[in-house]
Amino acid sequence: MKKPKQLVMTFGTWGGWRPGAGRKPSKRRDKKALHRSRPSLTRRHPAHVTVKVHRDVTSLRTKDRCKVIRGAFVAACSYPGARIVDWSIQGSHLHLIIEADSTRQLSSAMQSFCVRVAKGLNRLLGRKGAVFVERYHLRLLTNPREVRNARAYVINNYRRHAAAAGRCVEQGWLDPCSSWAWFDGWRDLTRAHTALAQQTRDAPKPVSEAKGWLLRVGWRRHGLVGVDEVPCAQ
Repeated sequence: MKKPKQLVMTFGTWGGWRPGAGRKPSKRRDKKALHRSRPSLTRRHPAHVTVKVHRDVTSLRTKDRCKVIRGAFVAACSYPGARIVDWSIQGSHLHLIIEADSTRQLSSAMQSFCVRVAKGLNRLLGRKGAVFVERYHLRLLTNPREVRNARAYVINNYRRHAAAAGRCVEQGWLDPCSSWAWFDGWRDLTRAHTALAQQTRDAPKPVSEAKGWLLRVGWRRHGLVGVDEVPCAQ
């Protein structure tokens, strides 16, 4: 009998590195929001979050689109462990001041919020697909001055964009596409402003009460926010 030969196991050529392999980069990826680890978040330190939409969504500052987004802010008041305290709607993005008890709860709240907004806008616009870019931008606020500047930046963000574009905004004007009526840090509200705020507050509340010291008390050490203030860059 012939002695059997040892068989040699051969492997395929797939696997391992080769030119052009791997996931291809998305054309719609926001290159500024890199996939890096989020900073650890606690109730002690709030965050300034910016969420951008894809270009084909066009301006968010229309009556119907603001209504959809405002509804999502109302729903966000029930999210456990996370509180959206201030917000404003700009043409291509949203600004939020958010306080969360942990990084996990922040991520959960932002995911629920973005899903609700995306479904609402897609239904309104008769479109399908992603509404927001892949990653939101988050900036941790660690001291009273940072919190004060961030709140002014968010609540008066339209004035900043107008100033950058060389446009003049009427004195005393307050952005209806923001949470200005629930903001308790104005320095110079008039009686007319107060009356308008009371009318606006008849709608369901779209903000949550802050629990941390920085958002409740600490930021006030550096002054309240003026109605006509043009905020500095963040």
